[in-house]
Amino acid sequence: MKRLAIAFVALSLTACGGGNMEDLQTFVAESGKDMQGKIEPLPEVKVYEPFTYSAFDLPDPFRPRKLSTGGGGGMQPDLNRAREPLESFSLETLQMVGMVSRQGVIHAVIRTPDKAIYHVKKGNYVGQNFGLITQITDTEVTLREIVQDSAGDWSERISTLILQE
Repeated sequence: MKRLAIAFVALSLTACGGGNMEDLQTFVAESGKDMQGKIEPLPEVKVYEPFTYSAFDLPDPFRPRKLSTGGGGGMQPDLNRAREPLESFSLETLQMVGMVSRQGVIHAVIRTPDKAIYHVKKGNYVGQNFGLITQITDTEVTLREIVQDSAGDWSERISTLILQE
């Protein structure tokens, strides 16, 4: 039975391999006659023109410009004095939480973001903009800050810390 199946498969395969494929060969030959590849020519190579960079004396646009400390304006902060502890904090992060009077001198009680408590008096410096304490009342601390504008000039502004309850 197996021999009969093998003989049948062999006969069917030889029947498919007949030499009558002329119509297929003619079709393939005629299909390719009209097709010719069109390749566009390569673009011309531009001649290299050297460029001389001459902007070394201009400021680098990718680096922040530092304001000069000797800018215009008659008023300038004392940059050589010793910094006080509360000058490392932004004024917005400090809170006035009370007022104390010691030996006739009024002190404001200031709390920092890390919950440390400081006692300051008139003449102390607070905040990052050279804020000099000019007045302490029961409800607020008044500061005179010296800030630098984009032109490098120093200007004065008044700020306050209000008592937080």
